[in-house]
Amino acid sequence: MLIIGCDFHSRFQQIAMLDTDTGEITERRLEHGSGEARAFYVALPGPARVGMEATGYARWFERMLAQQGHELWIGDAAEIRARMVRQQKTDARDARHILQLLAENRFPRIYVSKPEDRDIWQLLRHRDKLVHWQTSIRNQLHALAMGEGLCRKKRLWTQRGRQELQALSLDSWATRRRNDLIEILDRLRPAIEELDQAVQQQAQQRPAAVLLMRQPGVGPVTSLAFTLMVGPVQRFATSRELVSYVGLNPSEDSSGGRQRLGAISKQGNSMVRWLLLQAAQTASRSDVALRRHYQRLVVRRGRAIAKVAIARKLAVRLYWMLRQAAKPNAADSHAG
Repeated sequence: MLIIGCDFHSRFQQIAMLDTDTGEITERRLEHGSGEARAFYVALPGPARVGMEATGYARWFERMLAQQGHELWIGDAAEIRARMVRQQKTDARDARHILQLLAENRFPRIYVSKPEDRDIWQLLRHRDKLVHWQTSIRNQLHALAMGEGLCRKKRLWTQRGRQELQALSLDSWATRRRNDLIEILDRLRPAIEELDQAVQQQAQQRPAAVLLMRQPGVGPVTSLAFTLMVGPVQRFATSRELVSYVGLNPSEDSSGGRQRLGAISKQGNSMVRWLLLQAAQTASRSDVALRRHYQRLVVRRGRAIAKVAIARKLAVRLYWMLRQAAKPNAADSHAG
């Protein structure tokens, strides 16, 4: 069997390959643009196991390996680096280190979602970016309006508010800026509405996402993103593991019997964490139990900490909804 440790870069990759039958080790640098890397993997005599750190530039590489029948293992980059003892870092050393972890069965392999699920992530990320652009443009228009004494808050986006905004007497470049921002805003609105419909359709096709939408404050976007992030819920043994995975757990620096907790770690998927924080604000108004907990925390710790705490509670609640739904029915267990 061939085992390959791959230090992957956008333009090239450094590999260290072990033939387990002969014990021979081969090291090479493979260029991507020239097709050298593709030709190398096509010419391998048999299926290989390739290990590499998680990266965002390897979609083509994953597809190519799958087409050639090779097995790709993607590892946690932080854990891979933490297991390297030597301080010297080169591409060749990194490739040999990954190969060693693979050969010794110590490679920190991570969960990788299916290709169709990763395409849905592109939908969610695209919508998320457009929504943030829309918010940024609205904030800029608000600033222009307030600079001229027009303070309408949300009413600025009503028909009357729009007329007042366009009627403002501004200097030439300020007028150009206002008109351009309004034009961009008008283009974004139908695009976001179209993406919202696509998200709604995708969420309705997934029983897990439909289940999560029963929770007050959780809509199609949050339920779909949370479901895709979790994947098979059995891979999280406890709710604490999931909270840590999404980055809502407190950072910690404890030693010598003293516990020091800091702000949340903010590790994991930032978009899902942001969606949970937004959903927590809605849930704290519509869910009785969460509202009581939120109000108590606001008095004791302030609104910012209270919002994060509710987001954490919401993540735990969604996790247990998925866990309960994943349990086999009693009738099925007796039949087995």
